Amino acid sequence: MWADQLISLKDLYKSLKMLSAELVPWHNLKKQDENEGVRVEDLLFIVDTMLEEVENKEKDSNKPNFQILQAIVSHFQKLFDVPSLNGVYPRMNEVYTRLGEMNNAVRNLQELLELDSSSSLCMVVSTVGKLCRLVNEDVNEKVMQVLGPEDLQSIIIKLEEHEEFFPAFQAFTNDLLEILEIDDLDAIVPAVKKLKILSY
Repeated sequence: MWADQLISLKDLYKSLKMLSAELVPWHNLKKQDENEGVRVEDLLFIVDTMLEEVENKEKDSNKPNFQILQAIVSHFQKLFDVPSLNGVYPRMNEVYTRLGEMNNAVRNLQELLELDSSSSLCMVVSTVGKLCRLVNEDVNEKVMQVLGPEDLQSIIIKLEEHEEFFPAFQAFTNDLLEILEIDDLDAIVPAVKKLKILSY
């Protein structure tokens, strides 16, 4: 009977070791020598280690487990196109830096535009758009003031006249260049003068 109890004690030790390997794999339990008998102290140590871990888990129940952390890292890799784990920290730093720059830019714009610090990005963009439209309208108005409505109308008329006259002038000039067998516009007048002298 006592011998059976000792064998059962060895079996209990093996079972506790297996359970410990599942629950607390980071605790390295020293290997039991086959020739050594199982001591009650060893069994108590294994049980105490597991109990302590269970108590700590209850305290840290608000902390995420390994699977959740792994899922978060994997999601980050997909969102920010990071193929390897080695690239996660550099990309996190890059995202953090860019986010800081963007927040600073938005804060500066909010101050410049005299907007409330709680105003949304849409509000900032909308205000910048309105300002741009006002500036463009102001520029158009100033051009009208400088030129005057009559001057502006006369410029439009001259442009229309130019569009009518220029094609005919260009065709005439091209014909002259071809007839006089010259390449340069500046050579037209001297060539015509020579022809006039030769005709006498």
